[in-house]
Amino acid sequence: MKKTTLLKKMIHSDELEFIMEAHNGMSAKIAQEAGFKGIWGSGLAISASLGVRDNNEASWSQVLDVCEYMSDATDIPILLDGDTGFGNFNNMRRLVSKLEQRNIAGVCIEDKIFPKTNSFIGGETQPLADIDEFCGKIKAAKDTQTDDDFNVVARVEAFIAGWGLDEALRRAEAYRVAGADAVLVHSKRSDASDIEVFMKEWGNRHPVVIVPTKYYSTPTALFKELDVSLIIWANHAMRASIAAMQATAKEIYENRNIYCVQDQIVSVSEIFRLQGADELKEAEKKYLPTRGKDVNAIILAASQGDLGDLTKEIPKTLIKIQGGKSILSTQVDNFKSIGIKETTVVRGFYKEKVKAVNFSTIDNNDYESTKELYSLFLAREKITENTVVSFGDIIFKQYILNELLNDNSDITIIVDADWSTGGAGIDYVHTDTPYSKKTYSTPVKLVKMSTRMGKLDIHGEFIGLWKVSGKGSMLVQESLERLSLRPEFKQLMLEDLFNDLANYTTISVRYIHGSWLDVDTIVDLQRSGDF
Repeated sequence: MKKTTLLKKMIHSDELEFIMEAHNGMSAKIAQEAGFKGIWGSGLAISASLGVRDNNEASWSQVLDVCEYMSDATDIPILLDGDTGFGNFNNMRRLVSKLEQRNIAGVCIEDKIFPKTNSFIGGETQPLADIDEFCGKIKAAKDTQTDDDFNVVARVEAFIAGWGLDEALRRAEAYRVAGADAVLVHSKRSDASDIEVFMKEWGNRHPVVIVPTKYYSTPTALFKELDVSLIIWANHAMRASIAAMQATAKEIYENRNIYCVQDQIVSVSEIFRLQGADELKEAEKKYLPTRGKDVNAIILAASQGDLGDLTKEIPKTLIKIQGGKSILSTQVDNFKSIGIKETTVVRGFYKEKVKAVNFSTIDNNDYESTKELYSLFLAREKITENTVVSFGDIIFKQYILNELLNDNSDITIIVDADWSTGGAGIDYVHTDTPYSKKTYSTPVKLVKMSTRMGKLDIHGEFIGLWKVSGKGSMLVQESLERLSLRPEFKQLMLEDLFNDLANYTTISVRYIHGSWLDVDTIVDLQRSGDF
């Protein structure tokens, strides 16, 4: 149901209804959560929140901006305190148009002269608007609205100005005839006598709104008996917040610490909740590429490698490439540069030299008799909703990592379409779609991975970099458990994992052309400067 319709139903309800003051998006959200069915966009409170007087010192466009935040933060209707309409009938027309654009359900205007002064500051000396001129504003507002349910409430200030009951009745009737959806009868007496006499004479001919700020001790039941339609609690959120801020600021100043007020203030997480942080987090999962957010990495670096004297007393992952950094440091830095904060390294050969500076470690003490799949098995608890896995002896250009993180498939592997035959232990890949220019935008599925494959079946080489997302982590965990039951498990490779997974799910392939390096020879080290 439209917000305008909701407010109109409240105004014309057989029950006494209530709306609560708010002055920004946060206070509006709080009012809604408290259970209120509508909000009063208080001119006094909005002005106060901006640090200015309630004398039209805040421009109408500034007030509109605040209302827009309030409307966006809530699902309940807002009745704006529109002061005098911010000018003549023409200003009134533009105000209504802009309020409708911002999904504000209605506006209340008062029959005083622009610029207005708050009714509780020398009300008797404030001149009232000419009745015909004010009726023109009401008519202009009603003629301008495009939503039939938009609400215009006419505020009668006769009691405030000291003009008495007869003038209040005369003005209220004129405003009703001019098309106002309700009249607001205002009083600054400490009792409800003005309201009582008005309601008895008014005879329930049109909805009446009241603001019992001054006559707060009057039982609400009396207003129901008088057939008041709507009560506005007009400024209490602002007044409560000022009291709380004054007390908190004073206590912190005097104690010179913030511990003293911890039990008096909400947690930061409560602010985040009111701001809708959880909704944003879910939306990010849906609309943003994964990038580095909430992604962790596992680097399989337990093996010694075979680079002669270079790997005699350090694992290959610690060999320094062109630029002076080790392969491992280069990988970790690449991960960190895109926001991956948690990296786990599975170490083995000379593990004490793989020092955990900006990563954590898991030890494969059987590195001499096991293969890479066993290292991954040891790190299986680190395979979470978004995890990147990499061999510890490869380097690659940054865009490849970006390509991988931008893929939202459950399991994604990087495959180099520029494969070449020769060499031991190359993970050849056969897919359902050989590389072409079309495969950049077309999903490609892994069919098989093997170190032994006929040349005609080879579509690329798995580079040792892959990722799981969403349920992919669960699928990998399940596959590792299945494979761990095999007698030869400790000798299995990643190809065995992927071939097993291919029986249960789709493994997405992202093709690349070069731009990576498996450091196996001295020549590879010399080429590493390109990365």
